[in-house]
Amino acid sequence: MISTPAPGARAGSPDTLSRPARVVWRFSDGRPGHDNQSLGLVEALGRYLCVETHTVSVPEHAATLRDLISGRYAAGARLPDPWLLVGAGRRTHLPLLAAGRARRGRTVVIMRPAFPSSLYDLCIIPDHDAPAPAPKVLISRGSLNRVQRVAGQQRAQGMILVGGPSRHHRWRDDAVAAQIARVIRDSPPCEWVLATSRRTPAGFAGRVRRQVDHARTRLTFLPWRGEESGFRLAAQLARSLCAWVTEDSVSMIYEALTAGVATGLLELPARGRSRVVEGIRRLAAAGQVTGFGDWTAGKPLQQPAQIFDEANRSARWICEQWGSSSSRS
Repeated sequence: MISTPAPGARAGSPDTLSRPARVVWRFSDGRPGHDNQSLGLVEALGRYLCVETHTVSVPEHAATLRDLISGRYAAGARLPDPWLLVGAGRRTHLPLLAAGRARRGRTVVIMRPAFPSSLYDLCIIPDHDAPAPAPKVLISRGSLNRVQRVAGQQRAQGMILVGGPSRHHRWRDDAVAAQIARVIRDSPPCEWVLATSRRTPAGFAGRVRRQVDHARTRLTFLPWRGEESGFRLAAQLARSLCAWVTEDSVSMIYEALTAGVATGLLELPARGRSRVVEGIRRLAAAGQVTGFGDWTAGKPLQQPAQIFDEANRSARWICEQWGSSSSRS
């Protein structure tokens, strides 16, 4: 395990900066989607409290039941005692419990935990997982992320967010590229930014480039570059009138909704009726997003009817529980 201070470790409003920093351990399994959620929560906490964040890398089989039972967690031996331990992703669940018992930090698990939720101090679980309501469970509207809604910024461009092959949807380069070309051709913006993800097939951007009429449209590509991509994507969404997202990328869909932009779905065949597929269908039924087929039939894109601000809402919830106390009660 490698422990490193997170970028921007200290934050908070001016009146909180004079107070002792709350130490947060953020457990990372290295998966971008999971890191996006835990970073979003930790950064949101920094908007309400003075925090000092340390990232703990969790390789596979990093903690065992023996670690939990023994009350030891050697990987964090050199870190200051935590006020909070945060993790997203199945591989972080056992290390969270082991470290929480060893170092007396409060545990917050994001997404449905692999162990009984009663073992954690708080759980933040998305609504598409259909969690049972409980005092220690916050049901989030989709996945947490690092995007912030920006008011008053000039918005002129369109945004296209592309995922890739997944276990929930079947992927076809030609079908997705054709939808993107149609959106660019028949939508008002003359400037577009296309952002890829780690799952986007090699050569896909080139296929889109060949189909777009460059005499009418300026198309910029934003290739995926690890953690840096999150900052770049948020900045581009803040300048966008609308966003089109491939249906396979739940995290990108909720990033667009969090930014408050009108959001369309580039459609893909579903592999059955999974919770992810059903969650996206509920968003469309509620009018939060517009499917490509509905749009081509004349339904316009609309800004989301609800405000999606789940990282900040989760941070406020945590502060309501423990914001005035620096030790476990």
